[in-house]
Amino acid sequence: MPSLEALDRGGGELSAPRLRRDTPHKAGLDPEEIRRLVREVHDLTAGERPWAAGAVVIAGRGPVIAVAEAAGWAVRYASYDPGTDRGVELPPDARVPTTVDTPFDLASLTKLFTAVAAVQQIERGTLDLDARVGAYLPEFRVAEHGVTVRQLLTHTSGLRPELPLYDCPDDASRLAMLRAERPVNAPGTRTYSDLNLLLVQHVLERVTGRPLDVLIHDGITRPLGMGATRFGPCPGAAATEDQRRPWARADRGMLRGEVHDENAWALGGVAGHAGLFSTASDLAVFCRALLAGGSCGPARILGPGHVELLLAPPGLGFAVDQPWFMGELAGRGAAGHTGFTGTSLVVDPATDTFVVLLANTVHPRRRPPDSRPRAAVATRLARAVRGAARGAARGPGHRGTHRA
Repeated sequence: MPSLEALDRGGGELSAPRLRRDTPHKAGLDPEEIRRLVREVHDLTAGERPWAAGAVVIAGRGPVIAVAEAAGWAVRYASYDPGTDRGVELPPDARVPTTVDTPFDLASLTKLFTAVAAVQQIERGTLDLDARVGAYLPEFRVAEHGVTVRQLLTHTSGLRPELPLYDCPDDASRLAMLRAERPVNAPGTRTYSDLNLLLVQHVLERVTGRPLDVLIHDGITRPLGMGATRFGPCPGAAATEDQRRPWARADRGMLRGEVHDENAWALGGVAGHAGLFSTASDLAVFCRALLAGGSCGPARILGPGHVELLLAPPGLGFAVDQPWFMGELAGRGAAGHTGFTGTSLVVDPATDTFVVLLANTVHPRRRPPDSRPRAAVATRLARAVRGAARGAARGPGHRGTHRA
């Protein structure tokens, strides 16, 4: 396990504008809680049946990265053996260790970028949040049911969670299936659905005349300097699943650098609900931009009022105050999301903190989701804020008194 003393030495610039690596003390966080966070992340990747083969955590406050830590393996298994219900381990010299620069399949964290791209168009006046989807996509069946853009972004359209687009023989039949879909519940009913962000993608591409990957690159990742964030393929990414039926919905073998989500894969790897790959360092920049009112360094991706629109309850694309993955950060307007592959991101405007946890929990195969480790990491960060505040109350000599 890497030495924990490094947390107290700090120093060193990240490539991100206006973000720097420094000690928890300099970030206004309790160093002991941050040490516990690091230990617990390493524990998540330990043993024969770890929560994840590999994980990376980055957490900070204000412009300071207080912890950037990697644990476990980006690639640990050659395949999955259903007979033993275990992964077939690679020889030690063939495994690939996780580093803080390892890209991960973000899965549904992609939805956050699609949502930001949508709010950018709202800010520019080319998209109306409360317009009916039929105003932009009249040929889609949802146009008959009065579904609005806001309902897509808040998962209140009434659409079912997903469609088997991966079973369609070609792009034309996939598009026909999506166009024919109607709400299964009355619009206004909350049902989390990948279809919502797929439809947002179609709306954005219709109103701008540009594909989603270009909109995200030109409008978000390029101005923020997020050079490691892109739709796949992504060589060097952490491995995900030995994807085979019957536990999966396609027979693709062990995946590395190819999108895990079967529908995103069927759609060519670029989808409004999944498909992006990124590193924790890049996502730290994204978080900082949101917490700083839409800017990071010289780059601005949204104005402060539209960031507020994005993150205000119930959130546009973002989930707000969800303890099941935000732990004790939830309660005062924390916003974020999770991804099926093991990813999560939380920003907390109330404390100016963020935490990114990237993991490959589906390596070597998917399991029932367990978000307790995500919540535990966020809780450690919340306690680090409170611990620093208690130290400040005890006097200026305490280690947790300074705020960067």
